[in-house]
This record gives sequence, structure tokens and C-alpha cells, in this order.
Amino acid sequence: MLTRKELIDQPSLKESKAIACLCGLAIGDSFGDAARKQENRVNYGITTDFSSGASWSTDDTEFAMLTARILIDCKGELTSDRVVEAWLRDVAVQDEFKRGGASEVTAAMNLRRGLRPPESGKFSTFHMSDGTAMRISPVGVLCAGDPERAARLAQIDASVSHYADGIWGAQSVAVAVSIAMVDGTMEEIIDAAVSVIPKDSWLYHNMMEALELVEKCNGNMLDCWMQLHDTLMASTWATTAEAIPAAFACLKMCHDDFRSGVVLAGNFGRDADTIGAVAGAILGAKYGLDAIPKRWVEKTRYPSGTCLQFTKGLDIIQVGKELAALIC
Repeated sequence: MLTRKELIDQPSLKESKAIACLCGLAIGDSFGDAARKQENRVNYGITTDFSSGASWSTDDTEFAMLTARILIDCKGELTSDRVVEAWLRDVAVQDEFKRGGASEVTAAMNLRRGLRPPESGKFSTFHMSDGTAMRISPVGVLCAGDPERAARLAQIDASVSHYADGIWGAQSVAVAVSIAMVDGTMEEIIDAAVSVIPKDSWLYHNMMEALELVEKCNGNMLDCWMQLHDTLMASTWATTAEAIPAAFACLKMCHDDFRSGVVLAGNFGRDADTIGAVAGAILGAKYGLDAIPKRWVEKTRYPSGTCLQFTKGLDIIQVGKELAALIC
């Protein structure tokens, strides 16, 4: 594993990994969303590539762009006030959120009512959703090789909209990206992700169940795929304790290259856009931009503004470059 300084001393590698993390997130988001659609399931069974039609971003990519912009604007000096300011400017001003997650919609409502973190996240029916884990990867990029800082900043960002498992899921993903950015092995990445989750939580219980099941099956997807779904299934598929263990189980089964890992995660079903986004971000951070099919990068490079209007037309590659510049 590299040290943070060794990564900083290789500017091209640092930039490649930062860009690839954000592009990987966008690809996993769009791929997972497409793969779970009935039309693709009927036509292809398993989706292995993007179709010739248009691609679009969901709330996963667009809220990740919000987190990235907050970090860039504050030059990495993240505070709760900075997060609230950005949410009031770019989220709470919208009257509706097409494809928006319920946790984010509720947070915007709470902010408009005058609530502030932690109450804006805690006083929500959806505070245990995976809406933080989907958007938190930019924090892991900024905190490359510094998992303690990644966990701390993830809590600051997540508290505006989430509580308990919703925050711990964000910390888990941010720490995983932080370790992937410095070439940690997948075992090191997963161990770091688990280490920040309280042992008495639902998320920890499901992470252990999922990882132990994959281990028991020697990583053989055919032996554990359906059982993994049955073990993790929650009443609502966007629950942190279901989606995040699913993402890490997929990574444990398949992580030797970017494309195979994203295809597996994206075909998980359930909240496949978030499962794909988390896997794609971690794999992108680990392997860098050259490991990602160029056509996939271009397909998903510019968010559609489907959920957050201000993100329409943003260049994810440029955002990645600006984020990489903060790793110093």
C-alpha cells in the first residue's frame, strides 16, 4: 500500500484515481439503474454493457457531485455550516426531485423548516437509507490514505440527512475509498470499511453475514448469489443495512478488474444503482482511469440533472481534477 505522501508525489496517478473514482461512481449508478430495468432483464437477462440509447444520472451521481463541489468550494475544510449552506442553495430550493431519494427530500424539507444537523438528519423516517453512502466517495478521494479523517468528514456530510446506520454506511464507504486511493488490497479495503461500523448495529450484523457467506462459498457467486439476497433483504431496498453489505459482498467476490466488478454489482437488483455506484467508486479509486472502458466514461461523463438541476452538464472529469488538486 502507498502512503499518502507517495500518492501526492505522483500527480498523474493521484489525478487518475480521483477522476476514476467519480467516473466509476457515475458508471455504476447508471449501469445498475439500467440493468435492473424490466426491458433489459427481458432482452438480455444479465446486462454486460450499456445499450446504444441515452444514459442518465440518478440521485447517486448528482448528490456525489454536490458533495464534491462542497469539498472543492471549502478547499477541503469541511464543516456542518458549509454543508447546510450548500444544501440550502442547491437542494432545498427545488420544489421537486425527480428520481430523488426520500432521505434527501426529507432533509431538504427539514432544512426549510429551520432544522439543522444533527436534527435535520435524525428527525427523518428515512435516516437509515443508503442516500449518504451513494454520495460520499468524494470525501474518500480527498482523504486518500487518511481513513480517520475520511470517517470524520463523512459524519459531517452525512449528518445533514441521516442518522445511525445512515451515517455509519457513509463512513464505511468513505474509508474504503480512502484506502483504495493508496492501492490497498481488497481485503484491506473491506477490513477498513468494517472497522468504522459499531458492532451492535444492524449494518455491522449484515456486513458480517454477507462477508461470511461469501467466504463460506469460497467467493463462488453461483453458490451464494440467491442466499445473499435472501439474507440481506430489507422491507425497503434503499436501506443502508441491505445495499452497502451487498456492495462489499460483490467486491469481495469480484474485484480483479473494474468492468467485471461493476457488471456483477450492477446486476444485483434491488437498489442496484447505489450498489453499482459504491462498487464503481471503490474500483475506480483502486485501479485508476486507464482501467475503465473509455466509452463508459464518455457515456456517463455529464450528469443529466435529473434529480439536482444544478448538476446538469457538469464535467465529472473536471470535477475529479479539482478534487485531486486538494490532495496535498
